[in-house]
Amino acid sequence: MTDTPAIELVGISKAFGPVQANKDISIRVMHGTIHGIIGENGAGKSTLMSILYGFYKADAGEIFINGQKTQIPDSQAAISAGIGMVFQHFKLVENFTVLENVVLGAEDGWRLGPSLSKARRQLKQLADDYDLNVDPDARIEDIGVGMQQRVEILKALYRDANILILDEPTGVLTPAEADQLFRILERLKEEGKTIILITHKLREIMEITDTVSVMRRGQMTATVKTSETSPPELAELMVGRKVLLRVDKKPAAPGKSVLEVKDLRVVDVKGVQRLRGVSFEVRAGEILGIAGVAGNGQSELLEVLGGYEKGTGTILLNGEPLDLTGAASDGQTRRARGIAHVPEDRQHEGLIMNFTAWENVALGYHNDPKYQTNALFMNNAALRADTEAKMKRFDVRPPDPSLAAKNFSGGNQQKIVLAREIERNPDLLLIGQPTRGVDIGAIEFIHQQIVALRDQGKAILLVSVELDEIMSLSDRIAVMFDGRIMGERLPAETNAGELGLLMAGVAGEAA
Repeated sequence: MTDTPAIELVGISKAFGPVQANKDISIRVMHGTIHGIIGENGAGKSTLMSILYGFYKADAGEIFINGQKTQIPDSQAAISAGIGMVFQHFKLVENFTVLENVVLGAEDGWRLGPSLSKARRQLKQLADDYDLNVDPDARIEDIGVGMQQRVEILKALYRDANILILDEPTGVLTPAEADQLFRILERLKEEGKTIILITHKLREIMEITDTVSVMRRGQMTATVKTSETSPPELAELMVGRKVLLRVDKKPAAPGKSVLEVKDLRVVDVKGVQRLRGVSFEVRAGEILGIAGVAGNGQSELLEVLGGYEKGTGTILLNGEPLDLTGAASDGQTRRARGIAHVPEDRQHEGLIMNFTAWENVALGYHNDPKYQTNALFMNNAALRADTEAKMKRFDVRPPDPSLAAKNFSGGNQQKIVLAREIERNPDLLLIGQPTRGVDIGAIEFIHQQIVALRDQGKAILLVSVELDEIMSLSDRIAVMFDGRIMGERLPAETNAGELGLLMAGVAGEAA
C-alpha cells in the first residue's frame, strides 16, 4: 500500500442555486482500503460522489487520482481514470443477458461477436479472481437483485476500474446476500482495489470499512479510523447531537384481535400471483413486522389492506369483513372504519408534491366536519391551523403549512404523512418503509411515534426492508417470500441469520 492516496479531493464546492450542496470538502482515500462515507439525507454525499464520477462539475476544487491532478468532465473520463460506480438503482437492460450488459458501451468495434467472446473469457477470469460467479447467458430479468449487483461490479471491473464507488449497496439485499457482498469487497481490497462505500447503516460501516468520513450540511466534519470510533459517536457526528440508536420500548400488552387476514390472494394484471394464501392477525397494542426483500408481496399486501387493490380471501377488522373488490371508495371506507395508512412511497402515494402541506394533510380526510364551513366549502383557515399544530407536534421543519410538499426534505415529508395518519387516532395503522431515505435523527423520532401509538392500544402492521428496524420495533415478526408467509418469530427468539434464510425462501426447521 503506497502513501499516495488513490483519491484526493481538495477544496471541493458545489452549489445548486442558493443551496450549497458541498462546501470546501477535502478528503483522502488510501489505496487498498474500504472507505465509508456517511451523513444525513441531504448532507452532500451523493453530490460529492457525482462530482468524482463526472456527473456534476465542481464550482471549485481539485481532484487527484493516484497523485495526479485529473479533470473529470464526464463519466467516460471517470472510467478512463479507473473509477467505477455501482448505483443504488442498477443501470442494467433487463431483457439483455449478463454478457450483453457487461459489454454494452465497451465494445471493441462494430462487430459484436469478438467483443462478446473477449468478455466471456474475461468474465470467467474475474469470477475466479473475485468470487463473482454469474451465468453470463442469463437474462437480467431472470436473476435476483444480489446477482444483478454482481453484474454491476463486473461491469466496472471489466472496464479496468481500480476504484469502486458503491451507493447504498445493501438496500435491496437479504442479510445473506449482504454478507456475500462484504466477502466480495474484502476480496477486492485484498487484490489492491480501493472501495468507497456510501451507506446510512452504521452497522455496515463498523463491519466492513477501514476508515469513515462523516458529512453534515455539505461539509466534512470528521474522518476517523473505524477501529477507533463507535456507532453512537458516528451518529452524533452526523446529527450534531446524541441520538438513541436503539428503540426504547416496554414489552407489548396485546389485547383483542383488530385485524385478521385469512387466505388472502392477489393476482396482478399479467396473471402473476403476488399473494399466495397469506394469513395472520394483528392485535391491539402490538406491532407485527413484515420482513422480506422488496418485491415479495409486501406492497400488494398493503395495497389490499389499504383498499386500492383487489384480492380474494377474508379480511376482518374488529370482527367485521372488509370489501376486497378494490372499488374507488374503499380507501375512504377504510379510513372511516379506523384504518390509517402510511404508504411505502410517500412522494407518489402519500403526498401530492405540488400541493401545500395543509392541502396534503386534508388528503383523505377532507370530509371531516371540523374542516367544513358547510356542505359546499372547506374551512381552510381551520385546516391551516390544524396542520400547523400537527407540524409543531411532529417537529416538521420548517413548520410552515403554506410550503409545498416538494420543498421539504424527505424526512420532513415523511413526518407530514405520519402526522396526518397517526393523529386520526386509528384502530389500525398500516405503515410501509417508515424511515426509507430518512435522516438518522428523524428515524429516532418516527420510531418513538410508532411505539407511542402501540402503547395507546393501537394495532400496527409494519412493513420494512430494513431488518434492524423490523427486529427492534416489532413485537412479532412474519417473514414474506414469493407472496407467502414463510414463518413467524418473536424478536427475542430469533436472529438476522434465521430471518435471512426465511427471506430467501428456506422454511421451517431448515431456517
